[in-house]
Amino acid sequence: MKRGHCKKAGKHTVGKKGLLLYGLASLLWFILRTGTKPTRIVYPCQQAALTNISMVLCVFTPFPLAVVIAKTRVFARKKLALLTVLAVVLGALTSCIQPWNSQLLAKAVDPYQELRLTLEPANATVIPSSDVFVVCGRAHAYIDELLNLMGSHGLPFYMSNNVGSTQGPEGLIARDDVVLIKINEEWPYRGGTNTDVLMELIQSIVDHPDGFVGEVVVADNGQWQGSMDWPESNAEDPTQSTQDVVNSFSSQHNVSTCSWIPIRGTRVNEYIDGDSMDGYVLYDTPDQETGIYVSYPKFTTVFGTCISFKRGVWNGIVYENRLKVINMPVLKSHNHYGVTGALKHYMGVQSEGGRGQAGLGNGHEKVASGGMGTLMVETGLPTLNIVDAIWINANPPPSSSAGPSTPYDRATRVNVLVAGADPVALDYWAAKHVLMQAAGLIGYSDVHTLDPDDLNRTGVISQAFGVWLNLTMHEILAAGHNVTTDLNRMNVYVSASTVHDIAVREVVVSESLAGEGGLNVNISVTTQNVGDFSEVFDLSIYADVTLIQTKTLELPSAGLTITKFLWNTTGWSEGYYSLRAYAWPVEGETNVADNECLYGMLWVPEFPSLLLLLPLTLVALLAILLKRRELLSSMQNRKAR
Repeated sequence: MKRGHCKKAGKHTVGKKGLLLYGLASLLWFILRTGTKPTRIVYPCQQAALTNISMVLCVFTPFPLAVVIAKTRVFARKKLALLTVLAVVLGALTSCIQPWNSQLLAKAVDPYQELRLTLEPANATVIPSSDVFVVCGRAHAYIDELLNLMGSHGLPFYMSNNVGSTQGPEGLIARDDVVLIKINEEWPYRGGTNTDVLMELIQSIVDHPDGFVGEVVVADNGQWQGSMDWPESNAEDPTQSTQDVVNSFSSQHNVSTCSWIPIRGTRVNEYIDGDSMDGYVLYDTPDQETGIYVSYPKFTTVFGTCISFKRGVWNGIVYENRLKVINMPVLKSHNHYGVTGALKHYMGVQSEGGRGQAGLGNGHEKVASGGMGTLMVETGLPTLNIVDAIWINANPPPSSSAGPSTPYDRATRVNVLVAGADPVALDYWAAKHVLMQAAGLIGYSDVHTLDPDDLNRTGVISQAFGVWLNLTMHEILAAGHNVTTDLNRMNVYVSASTVHDIAVREVVVSESLAGEGGLNVNISVTTQNVGDFSEVFDLSIYADVTLIQTKTLELPSAGLTITKFLWNTTGWSEGYYSLRAYAWPVEGETNVADNECLYGMLWVPEFPSLLLLLPLTLVALLAILLKRRELLSSMQNRKAR
């Protein structure tokens, strides 16, 4: 049956009205569904709505537009130029046949991209020195592996009279300690502390070999925003929030969360001064060197334990030295200060009153002068710092994708955990060897804003990372603590795995007309060998379940390549096709989750397509109107004679 040949005016009018209402309904649906959550724009139902809207626009706009243009004086004077420009613009807009879909998805990047970093151990040549413990790779980036590495190099995690690989009298955590895990609750997605790593850490604490009878509290002050129960979290299962993790332990152990946001504007005194209220203790005067007004939380947990972040556990008479702070930041870029790590993470300890916030202090602006060093000195350095670099934001400022916020599609997976007692050494080493290396691998050539040795402020809003890192270090050194930015003073212990792993990173699509009446779909697939061995593998492209083409590739370890495929759609039925790239697993490969990358839904039209004819239709209509205008003018001139 041929389409578009209805002869009855009544039905034709009803059809047009129905089509218009259909388009308006699709527009309303699209606005309501994507307005509250823009990421839904890639959902199939939203893509279908966009197609419906595009179709209605194509039907109802050409003729009215042509009439309006033809009646304008500008058109009458510059008709040829306007016709040419219009044709070029419309041709450019419709050069990609799928009008909205391709524009939205053509540059989509696999949000679960994964890199294999090269991280080398090192021995300090100068003393005193700091220890940096690194576990990397999917097989090793776990808390138990990290604790084993620490124990094998003289830093046992458990304090115990019994000596073992992870325990001893010099251990960090005693069986009756109150362990405060300082996380990042401020950001959802990949901007907050990884909840899988948090679960592993809590499990390790409650598995104390002497039997854990203490308490664990997970805490933070997100200042302007924050939640312990983000619906989109940083985990393998993105719905697993911090609160979910804590709830899984709280029935058997004293494990809880505490957000300090509700108390950030309440100024209190210490317990020993007779003040039992929750709130923030604020110094009366700023620090002479850095200008920060030191502030810190004082609160009671859900289990009734009174905690002063500076003084320790209050038993009603004296402070007990049972409070152990584990500082657990996410490693990422920061548009104000270049890098967020162990030091910048302490912004969530103090109460921020600057920048329109409802707190008491001025910590954010004083990061630039070394204020986080003052805060750590005054409240006590963390017992242990664990830098979460499973997923990182490696987009360096001034990139619009730079942190601290890190949506899923801006994160890069590197599978690294870095730990140590020296927060300065950790930030220096992690920025130099993790962030900068990852930024280069994902395509950035200028990474100076992530470089701890660079003092150039260009590209960041507040202060260069290298400047404030050194000011912070000197503040902590002046208080008698051993911290360093000198690689010669760092012992770097690395535990890494050797794996076979091929990953499909990205699928990019462009379209053009094929001479025989179909589409030439040019498909570019980016693949990387994130394993430790040179690999030969097959890469296939599928439309739904139909194989389009397979190519055999060879990639060295850490190698990356772009492979091009051509799909001619001549003879294919009109409709949406799910386009995907698949790298066939190599021998010994166990992680196959990253072997596939879904491009999304691609529209293959039936020719001749209304959208393809749109530029020609408009130009033809304009030409007819122009000719009619000229004929009328000629007839009027003849009558006038």
